[in-house]
Amino acid sequence: MDTQTNAADYAEYLKQRSLFGHLYRTYWLYPRLARATSGKTLDVGCGIGDFLRFRPGTIGVDVNPETIAYCRAEGFDARQMQPDVLPFGDGEFDTVMLDNVLEHIAQPAPLLREIARVLKPKGRAVVGVPGRKGYASDPDHKRFYDEPGLVAAMATSGFDVVKVMHLPIPMRWLDAHARQYCLYGVFAKANG
Repeated sequence: MDTQTNAADYAEYLKQRSLFGHLYRTYWLYPRLARATSGKTLDVGCGIGDFLRFRPGTIGVDVNPETIAYCRAEGFDARQMQPDVLPFGDGEFDTVMLDNVLEHIAQPAPLLREIARVLKPKGRAVVGVPGRKGYASDPDHKRFYDEPGLVAAMATSGFDVVKVMHLPIPMRWLDAHARQYCLYGVFAKANG
């Protein structure tokens, strides 16, 4: 975020999710993603705490001070981070969640290396990026990922692909027409 105003505006934007979006995340998406998590989990780019609410005990971090304040007011363990710097020691987490964050970053390698650093050996990263419709719907998006692009970005930063999921279901039409359509990958820390 460039200014405090932008941080506040973006926090308000995140709160404008639809009832359908809330129900989809709570009852369809997060139950599937949570199966890929284990142990101590970090949600990078936690926003307004949707995943923190769904999976108690998860720690959230974000660069936006407004969303951190919101999460703390909701009772979540949320911490401010600087871009590409996670405020944790090496090997502290079993799983790192990165849900609809990577597309906001022009150069993701520094953050992905930080994620590898804070993961334990054999730790996993769960990474979600929007499909074409979702990517086009947010002017803050900087980089589009298709499946080969996401796998390549993660491999370059020290991760092996475990599985890739197109959610809610793999369908080209949804990719082009539904904002909720996303590509998710589960990645294992290489040499872990």
